Amino acid sequence: MVKIYSFKNLSFILVSLSLLALASCKKEHHTTVATPTKLGLYAYSSSIYKELGIVISKVGTQNLDSLLVFDTGSGGMVIDATNILPASMISTSGFVFTGDSTVVDGITLTNQTSSIAYGVDSATTETVYGNLAYASVTIGDENGSIVIKRLPFFLYYKAVDSQNNILPAHEFDVFGVSSEYDLQFSNNVNITSPFSYFDPGTGLTKGFKMSAIGTSDYSYLGTYVDALTLGLTSDDLSGSSGFSFATLSYYQGDGYAPVIPGTVTYNNKSFASYVLFDTGTEPYSYLEDPTYAGSGTNLLPTNSAVSVSTTSGFTYSYVTSATENLTNVENPGTANGNETVFGLEFFLNNEYMIDFTDHKLGLKNN
Repeated sequence: MVKIYSFKNLSFILVSLSLLALASCKKEHHTTVATPTKLGLYAYSSSIYKELGIVISKVGTQNLDSLLVFDTGSGGMVIDATNILPASMISTSGFVFTGDSTVVDGITLTNQTSSIAYGVDSATTETVYGNLAYASVTIGDENGSIVIKRLPFFLYYKAVDSQNNILPAHEFDVFGVSSEYDLQFSNNVNITSPFSYFDPGTGLTKGFKMSAIGTSDYSYLGTYVDALTLGLTSDDLSGSSGFSFATLSYYQGDGYAPVIPGTVTYNNKSFASYVLFDTGTEPYSYLEDPTYAGSGTNLLPTNSAVSVSTTSGFTYSYVTSATENLTNVENPGTANGNETVFGLEFFLNNEYMIDFTDHKLGLKNN
């Protein structure tokens, strides 16, 4: 899902890794390159709607079995406090405690408050209200997991839709993996991708790559997909990897948002746009055409041809159908959208990578 960005104007060092040798009189010591870590996702589907989820199995000392939306369109773990904090501490106007912070079951809840707005446009905006928190967090389950010992995340007490209606508990739990900052608190504390806080080991670059999900693994009850690799090798980041790399720009307060420039074409009409590839947007994609003369959000007809070509040399195309690749077009000036968003169906047949060290986004046709 798309975080509502505060910036208005959107404006490339491949890493090289080498073995370090420490010479002594008669013996050389070589560092050993670590092995990348694998994690899985759960793929869910209904008649036309698909979703990717990731399990959070422990926060602080509490064992959980929470499934959060796996989201390349935002950065940071955002989770409802219901069943995590005592009910007596949660109200619709805020958390109930005194002092600068309090510790409950290994979770440090601070008095630093904020809110995050998500959505493609004004009609789809939803907002969560909460506080900065810290805890040791276990990501994954018995199929594979990692532990981040002190992860800053956003614990919310209330979520509302665009009409200010309060949403059910845990309706908006999000695991944002992009390198942007959903929030930035004092002392340079950033609510951003939990994967950016994970040390992949010696010789690996901080980042992750995501294999193509495919279309056969989605199910109503959820299918485990071994899709994620944490820790990037020199081969991953090389020009021969097949990925097209774009360097992400830094925006004050927003970090390295995963949006890149390109040219979007639909039904033989083209326009320049910043583009986001977002697992959290489904079942629609959104084309933000500044030359579009219509009003509101309009669904493209079946058999419409859509494509994008980025300035980094990556191309992606599809044809809409009655149930797949559903695509809306709107004018960003009237719909308050910022960037063209290609939703979850992009990830069915394409690969995705983020390098947190050199702030690069990689895309690959599969």
